[in-house]
Amino acid sequence: MTFVERLEDRLLSNPRADRVKDVAALTRRSMRSKRGLFRAEGPQNVREAVRLALADSPAPGLPRLDAVYVTLQELDRHPGIASDLTAVADRGDVFVRAVTPEVLAAMTDAATPQGMLAVCRFPSSALDASEASGSSDDAARALGAARLVGMLVRVQDPGNAGTVIRTADAAGADAVLCTPGTVDPFNPKSVRSSAGSLFHVPVFTGMELAEVVAAAREHGMGVLAADGYASMTVSELADAAVLRAAGISSGDVAYPLEQPTAWLFGNEAQGLSEAEVAAADLSVAVPLYGAAESLNVATAATVCLYASAQAQRRIFDR
Repeated sequence: MTFVERLEDRLLSNPRADRVKDVAALTRRSMRSKRGLFRAEGPQNVREAVRLALADSPAPGLPRLDAVYVTLQELDRHPGIASDLTAVADRGDVFVRAVTPEVLAAMTDAATPQGMLAVCRFPSSALDASEASGSSDDAARALGAARLVGMLVRVQDPGNAGTVIRTADAAGADAVLCTPGTVDPFNPKSVRSSAGSLFHVPVFTGMELAEVVAAAREHGMGVLAADGYASMTVSELADAAVLRAAGISSGDVAYPLEQPTAWLFGNEAQGLSEAEVAAADLSVAVPLYGAAESLNVATAATVCLYASAQAQRRIFDR
């Protein structure tokens, strides 16, 4: 019997089944925290979750695949995912079940379900996705030998949180840290916005800013605050880094952007508080050349993280 035939033989078709209700309940943060599970929806998230499950030596601090639910129609559209799911199912440590579109719709809060979803266990780095504060040991573990991390400070929008995680992954960052008061990055909307990057870059929750700043300095990392009111711009730091990489003096340096760095990104409406900005080594603005009053926090994070990543690679990867 083929893999697809096995799935067809055990098709889950009752939208009111207990298993369906259990998956749907992961929409609530309290239930995610209680069960240590979250939901990752859509082909991209499922593809990356399954690939991570098949990895010989997965990186520490990443989620672990627990179950996959997929419609037969969607499976037919993604033969690569079907092949990987066959390997996962044959191994026997992940629950794989075909479902009807009605069942999948009952499992998710998405307006338009994407045909497949994974249920994953929190990584050890996600302190339990609760409001509990991280200790100095947690901060030190999060930073480790990191060269670049982003820290979400009271960011509230799940789409922004997921997009910053995706950007951090693309920029080659080593981790994303979230303070108490930040939206849960394992919220279904955040996970969808991360587009699979939760399975590439460790995400730490419940991290106190003071503990992270102290650990960063102990590890030789600088701390930069993204602040729209700062007099120094990320463009100025980037230009100076280019000159240094070319062996040209950049004069007095406000901050060497090629240095290992933790970036702080603040609340959408309020930004970073005075105390949060003061905790950093330097506050840095993204220059606005047009008439816009400000940048979305995820867009600002993209500019800042990439500026650091490019400066570091000119030094470390040449």
